[in-house]
Amino acid sequence: MRKIAIYGKGGIGKSTTTQNTVAGLAEMGKKIMVVGCDPKADSTRLLLGGLAQKTVLDTLREEGEDVVFDDIVKPGYGNTSCTESGGPEPGVGCAGRGIITSINMLEQLGAYDEDKALDYAFYDVLGDVVCGGFAMPIRDGKAEEIYIVVSGEMMAMYAANNICKGIVKFAQAGAVRLGGLICNSRLVDNERQMIEELAKKLGTQMIHFVPRDNMVQKAEIHRKTVIEYAPEHPQADEYRTLARKIHENQLFVVPTPLEIEELEGLLIEFGILN
Repeated sequence: MRKIAIYGKGGIGKSTTTQNTVAGLAEMGKKIMVVGCDPKADSTRLLLGGLAQKTVLDTLREEGEDVVFDDIVKPGYGNTSCTESGGPEPGVGCAGRGIITSINMLEQLGAYDEDKALDYAFYDVLGDVVCGGFAMPIRDGKAEEIYIVVSGEMMAMYAANNICKGIVKFAQAGAVRLGGLICNSRLVDNERQMIEELAKKLGTQMIHFVPRDNMVQKAEIHRKTVIEYAPEHPQADEYRTLARKIHENQLFVVPTPLEIEELEGLLIEFGILN
């Protein structure tokens, strides 16, 4: 089983990219579990047809410790298994703790056991690595491959660089490695070239450039991935290509994060900070 975490700046399209990629892998016949690690609990809704899934934390709060596998893991598109960690009540507690509680519960309930025959476990993680809870998938070896969703926007690139610093820290004690950058285009000038150069400086690859297309929003309005909603559309093929590239990827590295001055120099070079 390959264990993958998708990180990136909040609002970058990380959950949308993850679910569409998972749909592509499912279409290839792969068996996948998706673990939503965002308190908003929106990491699996496109795979579940927009159904509001009760989170692990909500289930524990309502039912105590008497929880069974089917209470927290629901079947989604392409025979995927979907679960959401959830978060604490607003203003109370640390959202990162929800991830720790959820993953421990999934392990206790046998979600990763050999009889589940999983090819992939995907963790869709909120934001960049800023606290222990959100770092758990890479800190405790739950995820070994990291992909960072980024764009040519300044703060998205800052976040990607910050995530790389977290990967370096945890790579020293474990098997976690960076598999590449996924550019989710925001139509920034020179975006493809800039992210390719950023990847080169980090010592990794831009594994795929996902063009911006309104079909993504149309599919989301209908509560589906593009692959399910419009399987013949060119954007569906973009996600299929990304899924195939991840499946075939052999380049896993400990990145070399940039100093802030070097990152800003890259932005200036490509005209963003001019």
